[in-house]
Amino acid sequence: MNRSAPRSIDQYLRQLREELAGADAALIQDASYDAEEYLRAEVAAHPGKSESDVLELIASTYGAPDEVASAYRDTEIKVKAAMATPRKEAKSALGRFFGVFLDPRAYTSLFFLLLALPTGIIYFVLTVTGLSLSAGFSVLIIGVPFFLLFMAICRVVSLAEGRLIEAMTGVRMPRRPVYQGKVLGFWARIGEMLKDPRTWTTIAYFILRLPIGILYFVIAVAGLSVSLSLIALPIIGVLAQAGWFGMGGVEVFSTAQPEWVFDTGFGIPILGLGGLLLLTSLMHLARGIGRLHAMFAKSMLVARTDSSAHDAAQSAAPLPA
Repeated sequence: MNRSAPRSIDQYLRQLREELAGADAALIQDASYDAEEYLRAEVAAHPGKSESDVLELIASTYGAPDEVASAYRDTEIKVKAAMATPRKEAKSALGRFFGVFLDPRAYTSLFFLLLALPTGIIYFVLTVTGLSLSAGFSVLIIGVPFFLLFMAICRVVSLAEGRLIEAMTGVRMPRRPVYQGKVLGFWARIGEMLKDPRTWTTIAYFILRLPIGILYFVIAVAGLSVSLSLIALPIIGVLAQAGWFGMGGVEVFSTAQPEWVFDTGFGIPILGLGGLLLLTSLMHLARGIGRLHAMFAKSMLVARTDSSAHDAAQSAAPLPA
């Protein structure tokens, strides 16, 4: 598609986002950050030239928006292929069901469920404390700087949360923050932060992470406890028959309830099989929850890349001659 060469950094970034339309939002955020950081650094290094002159000067070194977008798409494909876990897909339904034990993402997602409670507590305490102190300091001269510091910390933590989610679930998350290097006045920066929807969705995400973390932790702990206990029953019975506990298998389970299950010869193996099925289902559930949570986190933490109000404002602004 033929289009005029960008005459300003904002126009360049707008064209870059348009060229990346349909790509992962995290990829668009990373590409926008890299481009803006590089372009603004070049403009600062040539104070005697206008933005349009600098863009024309570096067009051959950094590339046009469509070239940069194509390079990022190609790199993303190569990175995904390199990081993908090679595994042979089972043909039968039974093989696909139990094949979850061969998927590393199932284990990391299960670990993420267990980790959700402590991280949720940290995020909740950080957010509630920061909001409370910001409200308390609002009548003092340090109120506004403290709120800015609190939001800066939240954005750093949200980036770390995204990297954790990507490592645990394999879902692409941002590897760069939203660029904050624009020359804005103090009050203008505050206004931009307050108008940015991501400011409030990040705070909401951190608050919601506590109840979500409790739910994830309960699912993981309850599922592991019940399934592993049932799986252990046949093993305990075999060891008891071998005299490991100083008594026979019947005596080991003599007080177990309900008696009609433990008094039969097939009751304990059936419970063990049920535990294996429950554990397999838990692994599938953990993997699915991990992917769903990653999509939820991306919707709350990643900067919007569609036709936002910011882009509309930038397109309405006059371009330098």
